[in-house]
Amino acid sequence: MRVGNGWAVMMAGCLVMLALPARAAVSPEKLVGLWGNETQMTQPVAGRLVLDLRGAAGEAHIGGITAPVSRSGDEVRAVLAGGLGTFRGHWSADHARIDGFWVQPPSALRSAYATPLTLTRSQPDVWMGTVQPQDERLSQYLKIERDADGSLRAFLRNPEANLTRDRWMTVALDGDAVTFGDPARPRWQLHANYDEETGQLQVNWQGIGVFTFTRRDRADAIGFYASTPPAGTPAWRAPLTLEDGWGTDAPASSGFDTKRLDALLARLLQSDDAGTPQVQSLLIAHRGKLVVERYFHGFDADRPHDSRSSGKTFAPLLVGLAMAQDKALTPGTTLRAMLPAYRDAFGSDPRKARITVADLMTMTSGLACDDGDDQSPGNEDAMQSQQAQPDWYRYTLALPMVREPGGDKAVYCSAGINLLGAVVARATGAWLPDFFRRTVGDPLQMRDYHINLMPGGDAYLAGGIYMRPRDMLKLGQLYLDGGRWNGRRVVDSAWVKASTAEHSAFTPDHRYGYGWHLHTMTVDGHAYREYAAEGNGGQFVIVVPELELVVGIQAGNYGDFATWYKLQDLVPTFVIPALQGRR
Repeated sequence: MRVGNGWAVMMAGCLVMLALPARAAVSPEKLVGLWGNETQMTQPVAGRLVLDLRGAAGEAHIGGITAPVSRSGDEVRAVLAGGLGTFRGHWSADHARIDGFWVQPPSALRSAYATPLTLTRSQPDVWMGTVQPQDERLSQYLKIERDADGSLRAFLRNPEANLTRDRWMTVALDGDAVTFGDPARPRWQLHANYDEETGQLQVNWQGIGVFTFTRRDRADAIGFYASTPPAGTPAWRAPLTLEDGWGTDAPASSGFDTKRLDALLARLLQSDDAGTPQVQSLLIAHRGKLVVERYFHGFDADRPHDSRSSGKTFAPLLVGLAMAQDKALTPGTTLRAMLPAYRDAFGSDPRKARITVADLMTMTSGLACDDGDDQSPGNEDAMQSQQAQPDWYRYTLALPMVREPGGDKAVYCSAGINLLGAVVARATGAWLPDFFRRTVGDPLQMRDYHINLMPGGDAYLAGGIYMRPRDMLKLGQLYLDGGRWNGRRVVDSAWVKASTAEHSAFTPDHRYGYGWHLHTMTVDGHAYREYAAEGNGGQFVIVVPELELVVGIQAGNYGDFATWYKLQDLVPTFVIPALQGRR
């Protein structure tokens, strides 16, 4: 969800700014090297949440704040004044716990997020739990060096959003003022000042603030380097067994040639220069067990990662789960029949009345919605940046038609995938985060995820959920196992088969199912069918059924399609040969 990527939106659009008054000239040699800044913006409300329902008037307490508690049936809700946060949950049958979500408010840079939270009964009529909202991180690493002609050049690396697209910038000096320029954007400049007394570089991002950059080396720039300290030849042990449902095995025991995995690791560590792939995690599961788990650039197993559009694949999964509750819902159900509250948005074009749920899942709706076209009124940026219509379902349904719905020509449309949320909510009568937790999150033993919300307060299903890489990998394993997780049925096997079948295509080599991208990988003359969840920056969950293989890749090359899309080539180049070598 691009609204959640406000750092990139606001910073990448910076125009020329006035530098501070110049003082003594700075020597170029004082700038050469690596600089860094890490900023973490914590949420104003966190910690222990107490729901005290003793007496007639219930109260919620957190961080010195008191809020009233409302109850309706099995639902309980506490809304903090000033928009500081909301808890909404449902009692268990025995009232021993309340399962729900903490909803943190939107910021100037991000949307609101819902994080699962369970309160447990600590004494009669009192329930407690710990609120751990998603904090905003901004890591910046500035590498300045001499170019071949003796001039200075620099690039800025930002693991969370890839602010400057990891491109080389020019460097100009005027006294203590430093100006960074992007040859690809002549009007763009970033200004800084060098402080001789402290040896610091003060970088001014317009509209955000001044950030203090200090000298860094390998030991204290963990977001810049892939590995800290430099990685040697690894011992390929089995990943740790955690309480998340994954069984584990060592790669060699599972049939992998570790020498070939060494070559894969060496490739991932080659990321210190501008424009190189920034893989932040690599996970491999084989025959249902996690066998490889590696993290880079400061990420680890407990840090939820931005899924971007790979999270779209959850939307058709939720549709399949909703079909189990509402037998009238099928892929052929029309939106007009499914969404009576929005019929006024359909207008008079008869083609719009023929749009089906399947057309949304296969990106063949015919709506004027093309994320690849900046002029398309339905592209994701246009929808999320406009303020006139906060109901994004209504905004999408009101778009004009540009072609007949259906057919086999897919047009990438985030707004259409998100519209599936309206279908699921209508079929189930549930708030989408609640439905996700009940049918996906809890059965797949997921934790610590953050669901991004629309302005209206429901989940945005076109991507952007923050999730631990181990949990994101479960999406692929669920489908590989025909809709089961650890032997437990989660979704019908027929839905899995239908979802991973070809229904449309972006190009002859890039086909599409229900939220799954379909490709063929050829290794040593053998063609392997695979399906994948894919997202901006290099977010992949890749399933190779023939080899009982699931590969998860998370990376930070946001906005750099030419770099991140090639990351899936790591599978046929390294992973499959490593498995073939021992078969």
